[in-house]
Amino acid sequence: MSEYHKDAERIAQLTEQQYRVTQQDETEPAFANAFWDNKVPGIYVDIVSGEPLFSSADKYDSRTGWPSFTKPLESGHVVERSDTSHGMVRVEVRSGKGDSHLGHLFPDGPRDKGGLRYCINSASLRFIPVEELEREGYGQYLSMFNTPEGGAVETE
Repeated sequence: MSEYHKDAERIAQLTEQQYRVTQQDETEPAFANAFWDNKVPGIYVDIVSGEPLFSSADKYDSRTGWPSFTKPLESGHVVERSDTSHGMVRVEVRSGKGDSHLGHLFPDGPRDKGGLRYCINSASLRFIPVEELEREGYGQYLSMFNTPEGGAVETE
């Protein structure tokens, strides 16, 4: 397993929006982001540290305009913090090692899958399709998908 950490070199390579979201806790626009409607099988990792965060198998269409997941791929890689900004009380989610702002956690997800909605900014994520998992160093997640090679799996 790789060692994940906040990488200054990687932070320097972020786009302006990726930087604002991950390092300054901003939110990207709904329906105008890379992964809100992505249905390709694979995993989502922290754009800064590479920590595996979410799987397409746990992604669903929340109709909010942001990628939404019912649970993290590795619970220790997603940490929850109280967020009282903007006159609201919410639960912020961040990557454990990279300390990237990911989004927020809400209790309005699908009841049959635990009732949680991890509402995540695409700008905080890098998507790795199933067929690239082994090459990218995430081969241990291939078994989550139906075939040993990570063949096509329908999501959402």
